Amino acid sequence: MSTNAPAINELRVEGAAGIDLAATRWNPPCAARGTVLFLHGGGQTRHSWRRTAQTLADDGWTTVAVDARGHGDSDWSPDGDYGLGVLADDLRAVVAALGVRPVLVGASLGGRTALLAEGEGPSLAAGLVLVDVTPRVDRTGVDRILDFMRSGLDGFASLEDAADAIAAYDPSRQRPAHLDGLRRNLRWRDGRWFWHWDPRFVAGDAPTPERPGRADPERACAAAARVVVPTLLVRGVQSEVVSPEAAAELRELIPHAEQIDVDGAGHMVTGDDNDVFTTGLRAFLQGTADQS
Repeated sequence: MSTNAPAINELRVEGAAGIDLAATRWNPPCAARGTVLFLHGGGQTRHSWRRTAQTLADDGWTTVAVDARGHGDSDWSPDGDYGLGVLADDLRAVVAALGVRPVLVGASLGGRTALLAEGEGPSLAAGLVLVDVTPRVDRTGVDRILDFMRSGLDGFASLEDAADAIAAYDPSRQRPAHLDGLRRNLRWRDGRWFWHWDPRFVAGDAPTPERPGRADPERACAAAARVVVPTLLVRGVQSEVVSPEAAAELRELIPHAEQIDVDGAGHMVTGDDNDVFTTGLRAFLQGTADQS
């Protein structure tokens, strides 16, 4: 391995109420320009940020990607609580453990978590990047995602079946030539492949504000109005979750916010066009570094 390559460390971090969270840290080969903390979307894991985190570490940023409670290699919530309040508490605990004010980069549920934690203060972040998420989201799009997640609760007989389910949900996304990458999001149990998250994350239909994807938009708007750190919204032009009107409302709530629209990308911006996303994020981070 080249001595100029970032050093990769697997970590365990204590979240709220002692929950054990898994994280990966990329330490840059040169003096760090700052820290970027990545928060994935619901049903994803920290591995969704691997390519971007590696690229930023090559640029000199310390990058950390964490599995939310109930996801990936993190502990499941003992009481099945995956509301935004407890996720924000986890985030505050992770930032305290890092000992620095990072730039928070959150996709979907991770972005909602970051927005709430930052806006309800005291400030945690040196900057905030919201990936296809705003205080108000399209309920139809969110419900379609939750329906897809619930459809796999009984597991899959093979990785091919899991890939078929993804292709049926999003026919526009190119089916991977190799299925090994799916193993990061699935676990073999009792003769079947199951998504790598607690089924209670999407169980039930109670439309309470704290359920995943059902956050109180007024609370989120109030949090956004209190955000003063540099902010970037990255929106997929074909997003079924964030409309142009919702993006415009965010920019009214955070007047200094910048926006990047990614052509050809839907809600899963980083997976649909990771190169464009990473390029935009690098430019934003350069601006935050210049302001520090």
